[in-house]
Amino acid sequence: MVMDILTVNDRQGEYPKSWYAATANTHEPFETAKGDLTCDVCVIGGGYTGLSAALHLARKGFDVVLLEAHRVGWGASGRNGGQVGTGQRVGQAELERMVGLERARELWLLSLASTQLVKDLIDTYSIDCDYTRGIIHADHRKRYVADSHKQADKLRNDYDYDQVSTLDQRQIREEVGSESYYGGTLDKGSAHVHPLNYALGLAGAAKQAGVRVFENSRVTTMETSEPAVISTGQASIKARYVALACNGYLGGLQPQIASHVMPINNYIVATEPLSDADATALIKNNYAVADSRFVVNYFRLSRDKRMLFGGGESYRYRFPGDIAGLVTKPMLSVYPQLKGVKLDYAWGGTLGITMNRMPHFSRIKGNVLSTGGYSGHGVAMATLAGSLIADAVDGQAGAFDVMQSVPSHKFPGGTMLRLPLLAVGMMWYTLRDKL
Repeated sequence: MVMDILTVNDRQGEYPKSWYAATANTHEPFETAKGDLTCDVCVIGGGYTGLSAALHLARKGFDVVLLEAHRVGWGASGRNGGQVGTGQRVGQAELERMVGLERARELWLLSLASTQLVKDLIDTYSIDCDYTRGIIHADHRKRYVADSHKQADKLRNDYDYDQVSTLDQRQIREEVGSESYYGGTLDKGSAHVHPLNYALGLAGAAKQAGVRVFENSRVTTMETSEPAVISTGQASIKARYVALACNGYLGGLQPQIASHVMPINNYIVATEPLSDADATALIKNNYAVADSRFVVNYFRLSRDKRMLFGGGESYRYRFPGDIAGLVTKPMLSVYPQLKGVKLDYAWGGTLGITMNRMPHFSRIKGNVLSTGGYSGHGVAMATLAGSLIADAVDGQAGAFDVMQSVPSHKFPGGTMLRLPLLAVGMMWYTLRDKL
């Protein structure tokens, strides 16, 4: 039996029991789409991509309908680690090998535009989402440090990026109170946010701009005709253009995209509030941290001094029964001093990954565009992707085409075999992390 990725782990229309949902800004639910509707653009998906696309389209004068199957920010956009990172998911040296120097430079500039866009939207719409500068990349093997420092030097020397600095073993253990790390880098051009409140702020801005936002409005069929016809349980929408913004929750809606973007699950816990002294001993200057493991550990402090720790992945549709136990293991390997500290929240979410970890931008037809597969680097890049969709619909597709030009390969084995093949591959990388 094929599981329904939109309901297998969650209840219809309910946010997961996360620290983010518990501390979400006050917001009114949106109506469910009903009847026959027409619009210039129908956006499917109410995460960062869809909300940004809808907002930017409305600001350009388009009549926009946004359809979300659950609640805005319900998916990965409201569950993630909140890291707003510069760069692409793939490092610049690797990008240069992949697409050449000129295109790699364009991709770097787009990454800077993505983090700036997040900051600008937060400022413009006064979004209360705990925006805080600084992300540390932490190397868990001594042999990785030289390469991290080389990458930082490359950004400074070849890309004129002066926001990144190197950390030696003493410095990183002073910043991150753990003996697990031997060096790394600090990027003050990056930031971290409360991800759900950021999404809710985008939704409010989109509504203010005139977008018709609908929740609990799951798309059941989509005809890629001109105009396109999108159906939900209670509504039929005719649209000149369609923006697919479903990422890891696409399911079987568009098989052409599903062959390039695969869902995987990731997990986060939140401890009980810590004392100021204990919190500062874990992360001295309130930076976010992501480490060098292939299955990344990522963590930061919340505004009420909890440790928010993300770690562990799974490659089946269903979440494990004991998320807290799964994440506790990597958390205690980094911070053994947290042993015995109560966990108040534990939750999972589904993200979309690609074969090469670069986002998948595509035109399914001339009037149907899709972006997704941010591979854990989506807060900034998904926000930018939405704006690039809006530009493309408005006839300015240059940056969209740059992203689309990055080679994107299908997962081997199709949608039936991709999960078991990935699980085998990830077992190897997990073993490599331990060596």
